[in-house]
Amino acid sequence: MRVPHARRLGLICASVAVTAGSVMAGCAQQVTGTPTTDPAEVAAYKTAAAASSSAAASSRAAAARTKAIEDNCGQFPTTTGAGVTAYNDFVKAHDENAADYAAKREAAAGALDAAATAVESGVAGTAGALPTELADKFTAYVVAARELSAETRKMTYSSPVGGLNDASRKINQARTEVQQACPRR
Repeated sequence: MRVPHARRLGLICASVAVTAGSVMAGCAQQVTGTPTTDPAEVAAYKTAAAASSSAAASSRAAAARTKAIEDNCGQFPTTTGAGVTAYNDFVKAHDENAADYAAKREAAAGALDAAATAVESGVAGTAGALPTELADKFTAYVVAARELSAETRKMTYSSPVGGLNDASRKINQARTEVQQACPRR
C-alpha cells in the first residue's frame, strides 16, 4: 500500500475540517420563541411525584411501626419476667420470715425498677412509632412497676400488706394488658 504524500494528506484533512465545520454551522441556528411547559404534564408530574413521596413515607412509617411493636413486645416478657421472679422470691421470704428477707426485698425492688426503666427506654426509643394505645399500656406498666417497687421497699415483717397487695394487682393487670395488646408469636 502506498502512503499519501504529505501535501495531499494535508489537503484531505483541510477539506474534511471545512466540510465538518459547514455541517455544524448549519445545525447551530437558533430557534425563535419562548420555551413553555404543558400545564397538564406539569400537574401530572407533580401529582405522581407527591404520590410517590407519600407512598415512600407511608412505607417507612409502617416499617418503623412494625419494628417498634416487634422490639417492645418481643423483649417485654423477658424484661418483666425478671421482676416477677424477684418479687415472688421476696413474697416467699416475707411469708416465711426468712433470714434473707431484706436482701430479697431489695432485689425485688431493684428488679422491678430495672424492668420499668427497660420498658420505658424501649418505648422512648421508638420515637413515636408505637401505636398510642400500645405505648399507653407500656407506660401504665412502668408506673405500676415503680409503685410496686416503692411499696416493696416500705415493707418490714410487721408492715400491713394492703398497699403491697394493691400495687401487685395493679402491675399484674398492666402486664396482662400489654401481653394481650401485643401480637401473638
